[in-house]
Amino acid sequence: MASTTAKNALQAKAAGEVKVSPQKGMQQMMKAMAKEIEAALPSMVSSERFQRVALTAFSANPALQKCDPKSFIAAMMQSAQLGLEPNTPLGQAYLIPYGTNVQFQVGYKGMLELAQRSGKIKTIYAHEVRENDEFDIDYGLEQSLKHKPLLKGDRGDVIGYYAVYHTIDGGFSFVFMTKEEVNEFAQKKSKTFNNGPWKTDFDAMAKKTVIKQLLKYAPISIEIQQAIVADTSVKTKIDADMSLVEDESDDYIDTTATEVVEVNDSETMPGQQALDK
Repeated sequence: MASTTAKNALQAKAAGEVKVSPQKGMQQMMKAMAKEIEAALPSMVSSERFQRVALTAFSANPALQKCDPKSFIAAMMQSAQLGLEPNTPLGQAYLIPYGTNVQFQVGYKGMLELAQRSGKIKTIYAHEVRENDEFDIDYGLEQSLKHKPLLKGDRGDVIGYYAVYHTIDGGFSFVFMTKEEVNEFAQKKSKTFNNGPWKTDFDAMAKKTVIKQLLKYAPISIEIQQAIVADTSVKTKIDADMSLVEDESDDYIDTTATEVVEVNDSETMPGQQALDK
C-alpha cells in the first residue's frame, strides 16, 4: 500500500492529477512507511535524522529520482543499519542507479570504518604502488612487504595496490594486486563498473577491493561480514535485519549511468559514526 501511494505521488499518472516533485513524493512515501522504517532503524539513528540524510541524497541526484522509490529506501536502510553515510564526501557508501532500481555499495572509507569498529583490528590501510617506487613483497613462510614511495621526481604510473592489517594481539597480514588484476576483477564482479565510483574514483575502489580480499582472512566481526555481503546489492524490501533480505541485483539490467560525489582519497579515518543522532 505504501509503495503504491508513493509511486502514484512520484509519477502522477492520472490525468488532471496535481503533480508533486520527486522530493515531495519521497517524503510522502517515507511518511507512509514510517512504522516499517522506524522498526528497521538501528537504535543510534533517529527517524528524523534518517529522513534528512535520505532526502539530501535523493534530491542531489536526478538519476536516483527515476528509480523505484522503495529500492531507494531499502538501500538507505542498508546503509543506516551499517552506520555508513551514503553519497557524501566521506566516501563511506554509495547509492547507485541500477536499471530502474538502486544499488547499495560500500565505499573504501566505509570498509575501513567497519574494520576499525570491529575491535579486533588495530590498524588497517591501503596504498597504491607506482612504477618508480621501491617495492618488494614476499609471500613465503615469513611474509614481508616493503614500500618506499619515490620522494623526488615522477613516481610514474600506478602499477598495483596493497592492503595491510595489524591485529590488537600483534598479528598482521597483507594482500597485493596489480592494477591489471584489480581492473579485471572489477569488470567481472562489479555490476556497475561502467558508471559510479569505478569511473570517478578508481583508486579508492581499487583500495577497497584489496581491503575486501584481505578481510576474507582477517578476524572480523559479523558487521563486516554483513557489509561484504550487502556490497553491490539491490533490494526492494524493508526488514528489521536487512542482511536477511534477498539480493535482487541479478534480476535487473544495469543501464543507467549516474554521477556520484567524489571521495577524498585519504587514509584518514572518519572521526564519527555516520547517521548518529
